[in-house]
Amino acid sequence: MRRKTGKIFAALSILCMVVASQAFKIEISPESDILAQIGDSVSLTCSTTGCDSPSFSWRTQIDSPLSGKVRNEGTRSTLVMDPVGFDNEHSYLCTATCGSLKLEKGIKVDIYSFPNDPVIHLSSPPEVGKLVTVKCLVSDVYPYDRLEMEILKDGNLMKNREFLEDMDGKNLETKSLEVTFTPVIDDIGKYLVCRAKLHVDKPDFVTTERETTKELQVYISPKNTVISVTPSTNLQEGGSVTMTCSSDGLPAPEIYWNKKLDNGNLQLLSDNATLTLIAMRMEDSGIYVCEGVNLIGKDKKEVELIVQEKLFAVEISPGSQIAAQIGDSVVLTCSVTGCNSPSFSWRTQIDSPLSGEVKSEGTKSTLTLSPVGFENERSYLCSVTCGRKKLEKGIQVELYSFPRDPEIEMNDLLVSGNLATVTCRVPDVYPFDRLEIELLKGESIMKKEVFLGDMDRQSLENKSLEMTFTPTTKDTGKVLACRAKLNIDGMEFKPKQRESTQTLYVNVAPQLPVIQASPSTTLKEGSFVNLTCYSDGLPAPKILWSKQLSNGALQPLSENTTLTLMSAKMEDSGIYVCEGINQVGKSRAEVKLVIQVAPKDIQLTAFPSESVKEGDTVIISCTCGNVTETWIILKKKAETGDKMLKSIGGTYTIRQAQLEDAGVYECESKNEVGSQLRSLTLDVKGRENNNYFSPELLVLYCASSLIIPAIGMIVYFARKANMKGSYSLVEAQKSKV
Repeated sequence: MRRKTGKIFAALSILCMVVASQAFKIEISPESDILAQIGDSVSLTCSTTGCDSPSFSWRTQIDSPLSGKVRNEGTRSTLVMDPVGFDNEHSYLCTATCGSLKLEKGIKVDIYSFPNDPVIHLSSPPEVGKLVTVKCLVSDVYPYDRLEMEILKDGNLMKNREFLEDMDGKNLETKSLEVTFTPVIDDIGKYLVCRAKLHVDKPDFVTTERETTKELQVYISPKNTVISVTPSTNLQEGGSVTMTCSSDGLPAPEIYWNKKLDNGNLQLLSDNATLTLIAMRMEDSGIYVCEGVNLIGKDKKEVELIVQEKLFAVEISPGSQIAAQIGDSVVLTCSVTGCNSPSFSWRTQIDSPLSGEVKSEGTKSTLTLSPVGFENERSYLCSVTCGRKKLEKGIQVELYSFPRDPEIEMNDLLVSGNLATVTCRVPDVYPFDRLEIELLKGESIMKKEVFLGDMDRQSLENKSLEMTFTPTTKDTGKVLACRAKLNIDGMEFKPKQRESTQTLYVNVAPQLPVIQASPSTTLKEGSFVNLTCYSDGLPAPKILWSKQLSNGALQPLSENTTLTLMSAKMEDSGIYVCEGINQVGKSRAEVKLVIQVAPKDIQLTAFPSESVKEGDTVIISCTCGNVTETWIILKKKAETGDKMLKSIGGTYTIRQAQLEDAGVYECESKNEVGSQLRSLTLDVKGRENNNYFSPELLVLYCASSLIIPAIGMIVYFARKANMKGSYSLVEAQKSKV
């Protein structure tokens, strides 16, 4: 009978192979060779029909690395090249195997690169009558032997080139085309065009063309610079003069006025064509330079002014320099000797608004600045005219701001042993380059800094000194001081030093808690237990008791030092967490509480039944689903003595049961608290005589031989999921039997 069955299976296998070979086909997409831009992503897909579970492999024609990622899914395989590079320019072959059959399909991948528009560079700004070179650059081109470039001006071709030379390797190239011409005035507004084309010999590829346009601007360097002076180049003290400058060029030159200093350097005065100087003084005499400047050149002209002296005396108070607190009121007084009826005027050195009130009476004039602000930090000039003569006297107003005591800031509460940062902040300081800050603890200087950096603007600044240190409990009660000094000339009677203090208080984070369990951490159900927790810290930590749940979360229980369980139950078993918490931190400790319960609810079953036939498979399973730490012992009762069974997790399997397997089976579940017994009687009946065999019975037998162990494993894992802890007989014998 077995021989007939084998012949039937062999015939069926041959028939399936013939049918599969006729239907097995392979396709690849895209269907034709492809051209890919370097840096793009390309996917090649290989698919089959006529085979449920084909296997795929990819390779290149020359067996080089794929340089891509392969993803197989059912009857489809995809090769992804992302990004595409030089190492992807190959012919790729996809091989599909179905049983003993193998098919191949190929596709070729060519690459190119033409990602950027051309760039136009000029060797210099175009100037009328001077040669200039136009350079057109095309970057990252491949294959460059197919590149064509041309340069046009106002639509007319100036130069073109085809790059037909052989390439010596695979690489991205930058190609350029240059042309030189002489600009004229008529070229203004015309357009330069750089055009590049990449010709790739592919049937479905359209020639790629890129171009860049640049409008021409033609320049003329400044020339013919002229100065006119009104009323004259010879002036009296107190007089005024206006000088006007012009210069030719394209684009129109910008005009700058400078004064030549004694060392030959130039001092910039104005960027207007007209320069007006009022209330001239003798020191205003000198050479003044007008300069016409545009993008491509400059031209200059000089004129000398002479200012003659006028005699009488002028005094200004409170002196040549005064330091004033921002927001205060300042009075400047100008007085004259040697003139009975003078006339007064006030101005700033740079002729900006006075921002003050002027009062003149007799031989005195006052300028009141109230309140003083940044607009008042300058030199003020008092001009006095007596007859035809005019004199000036100046006073420099220096500003400062130092209005409040320093502010002491801590980054957080002070914790013993932890780094702490203290900041001493001085608000609204000016000028900060004269500021000095000291940070002291007790009488010791912790850090000191002098702010000597250059100031780039007039503004009130907040300056600070930062110090990091490690506090200890010995620092509690000490005084932290921040001392600031502002050193400015002329402020002898103003407060130069300010100071703030703060008394230190150092905290101590909770220490590792200590847990005491009375009478023990292992108890019988119904027992009494006290869990007591202690933790040191400053301020004294608050105690929080929690129980750790199965998902790891904590369930709050008590805020008392001692947690009491009056009558412990099995569900009270678990991990209890004590946390010591204060305002600077927390620490925790754990204790495991075990509540012991005698075994109960024991289950002893036989699958598929307690009555089976000879040759059947029987699974005997014992479970105890309510108690942890339980030993499971399986045995067969006999007159000559009990026989211990080697079970796996309380499950014993009898394969091809015999008549002698019939009898009483007993399961014992026990732990340190108690035990429980269960038994069952297995009946094994004799096999019926059967003289024939069929393939259907063979299939049914094979299926049952797989299903029954699977069911046994399901029962085993179900038991493991429903009870916490079970042991095989082997393990039980090691520890208890």
